[in-house]
Amino acid sequence: MRLGIMIFKFAHLLPKSARLGALVGIAALALAGCASTEADDFADFVDDTRPPAVMFNEALATMERGDYRAAAEQFDELEQVHPYSEYAKRSLVLGAFSHFSSGRYPEAVNAGRRYVTLHPSGEDAAYAQFIVAQSYYNQIPDVNRDQEQTARAINAFRDLIRRYPDSEYVGPAQEQIRFANDQLAGSEMRVGRYYLDRRNYVASINRFRVVIEEYQTTRHVEEALHRVVENYMSMGVVDEAQTAAAVLGHNFPDSEWYQRSYRLLQSGGLEPQENSGSWISRAFAGFTGQGS
Repeated sequence: MRLGIMIFKFAHLLPKSARLGALVGIAALALAGCASTEADDFADFVDDTRPPAVMFNEALATMERGDYRAAAEQFDELEQVHPYSEYAKRSLVLGAFSHFSSGRYPEAVNAGRRYVTLHPSGEDAAYAQFIVAQSYYNQIPDVNRDQEQTARAINAFRDLIRRYPDSEYVGPAQEQIRFANDQLAGSEMRVGRYYLDRRNYVASINRFRVVIEEYQTTRHVEEALHRVVENYMSMGVVDEAQTAAAVLGHNFPDSEWYQRSYRLLQSGGLEPQENSGSWISRAFAGFTGQGS
């Protein structure tokens, strides 16, 4: 059954035309693998309860038809009716994927977490954790809304990398973390601009500072440095404005945001000049660029 699960794990990454064939292959593998144990499964038959092998293959067939919502319910039922069977273990991860594929993300999270909790060293534990993280990731809202799901996605992806560093899901997890961090930085930028427009300079700087110190590898950091220049110039704190511009020019010399900062300083008869003791300089100590 391992081969069937491996085919299934990647089926959602395939085009729909290829996905159907992959799932048909799973059903065939499952039927072949279960045939030899059919008699044993029926020995556990109680009242009108179907044997786990029958329930499992019915759920696979439902999934093959593309009815992920119904398949998820069938996998859930199997896990509840036969919790100690090997099929229950398989059903947890397949049920998590089916919930995910039908857009029922809370249910996918619950099933994935249950698998990781019960089978932390199982062959599909990394995949189950990936489903948990991806379920949060798919619920990330735009930057104008609360970013709780974004933070949850990052934490879940980081758990995957920490617990399963050799899994094939580490690369995709790292990529999703980069996007999620960009989203969090974008949210901070939005609030920072809001305060800047209302001349609440201290509150504005605090928001841009979060981007500068925590999200340096996102696309927002260049603008954040420029907005800090704007804030400090408006406050008359020219030393910090010069430092922010100098750091911006040093790390992003071709940035349009640096050109804006440079012109702003020139309008006040100033030049970029870094103060190594500034929090801005300390934040960029050892910075090697956005691709680092």
